[in-house]
Amino acid sequence: QVQLVESGGGLVQAGDSLRLSCAASGRTFSSYAMAWFRQPPGKEREFVASISWGGVTTYYVDSVKGRFTISRDNAKNTAYLQMMSLKPEDTAVYYCAAASSFRTPRKENDYAYWGQGTQVIVSS
Repeated sequence: QVQLVESGGGLVQAGDSLRLSCAASGRTFSSYAMAWFRQPPGKEREFVASISWGGVTTYYVDSVKGRFTISRDNAKNTAYLQMMSLKPEDTAVYYCAAASSFRTPRKENDYAYWGQGTQVIVSS
């Protein structure tokens, strides 16, 4: 089992940057694929980005490509989401998640472990 704790959210203006962190504890972090999902106000949770165990393979939702970068540091048991050129539509609660499989890296059901979420608000 793995426990996940997100941090780094906050209130920013459009065009600003933020870096979210997801600290993992428990079983070997490098055994898990990691992902970020987000839930905008009044909407369902949606996939944002995912990264394979070693960090070689990444996937992004089209709306964040070129602006967001997912990464991980297995030595620090931490995953990151660097967000640049933020837009008001990026406003959401951001969750990190861990999965032992990377077969369908965009699917929420693949991820067995979740953090509590961190709020990101982007003002226009």
